[in-house]
Amino acid sequence: MACTVFMGVCDFRCPYCHNFELVDGTAPALMDMEDLLSFLKKRQGLLDGVAVTGGEPTLHKDLPLLLKGIRDLGFQTKLDTNGNHPAMLGRILEEGLCDYVAMDVKNSPDKYARTVGLPHVDMGPIRESIALIKAEAPDYEFRTTVVRELHEEADFEAIGRLIEGARRYFLQAFTDRDSVPFSGLTAPSRQEMERYAAIAAPFAETVQIRGMD
Repeated sequence: MACTVFMGVCDFRCPYCHNFELVDGTAPALMDMEDLLSFLKKRQGLLDGVAVTGGEPTLHKDLPLLLKGIRDLGFQTKLDTNGNHPAMLGRILEEGLCDYVAMDVKNSPDKYARTVGLPHVDMGPIRESIALIKAEAPDYEFRTTVVRELHEEADFEAIGRLIEGARRYFLQAFTDRDSVPFSGLTAPSRQEMERYAAIAAPFAETVQIRGMD
């Protein structure tokens, strides 16, 4: 049993984002760190862990302090990240502040910028974060939200090569919601998802589809 903490602000502008109201940091915070830790202290014995997501948590300089506070209360921690800030990620892993890391691998390198809504993306930090996670995370997964208008078969071989040797890779189907910033995006069919998973399968120990019945 876990709770999820959403942190505001992100440096990507993915057109399929479910939490786009958090991206520019204008959404008001519901609690500060002290409030959150007080909330969690009252739930010791009820919750097992806390998932920290966003937005992009690694943009926050106080993230290590937050994770330490959560762990000091006896909770396990999971971190969701876009992988664009390997220095912060490396610090968190070096200090043993995270039990599980989930990194979004958005697309093949050639289509990364388009997929994250930016004119250009430096793939260096993305590759560095992937290597850090594989080498140092206690447990982890890589995952791709698959959008029919953004992904095709060739992308999953390229993604596979990015994460080659990974423990787990999940393909999760896009789901449209009111909070998604761009209309007209759709999910692939089950058959397409299975085909993409088969292409990626040689590159990770476990490849699974998530988010489809």
